[in-house]
Amino acid sequence: MNKVLILLVALVLLPTFASAQQKLFSDPEITEKSHFQKTCGKVEFGPGFIKRFDINNDGITDVVTDHSDLTCDGVRGPKCNADGCPQNFYVQAKEGGYIMIATAQIYGYDFVQYFGNMVFMLQMHPRFCERTDAAPCVMRVRVRGGRFVTISKQ
Repeated sequence: MNKVLILLVALVLLPTFASAQQKLFSDPEITEKSHFQKTCGKVEFGPGFIKRFDINNDGITDVVTDHSDLTCDGVRGPKCNADGCPQNFYVQAKEGGYIMIATAQIYGYDFVQYFGNMVFMLQMHPRFCERTDAAPCVMRVRVRGGRFVTISKQ
């Protein structure tokens, strides 16, 4: 009985501890570019590698990094595969700094207005919509605070 109680307490508190321990980045652009400059012999960043805009509708500029728009040792998008390319999503804290809220392996996205709020239309592998056909899965996602909330997927 005590083991079950301890496990339940741990499961309830774990999200609190995890969110309290999220790393704060002073600038995701500097952090990510520095990472690739250390891991690649020669690296080139395209103009779409960093995008700065408000992703969570709080009026503060956030950051999205697109790993398909970098070339590492002559290989464009080295972490891209059949599931798409990694994209990292960072929200800016009101106190300063940025928190990474998601990493997604996607084909791409559109940022559109939906019922008065800006939302992501993520295009990804069909398996993320529990499908086996070839058409990309399109997931409508809103950023609330520091997390993605799925509105719909098709």
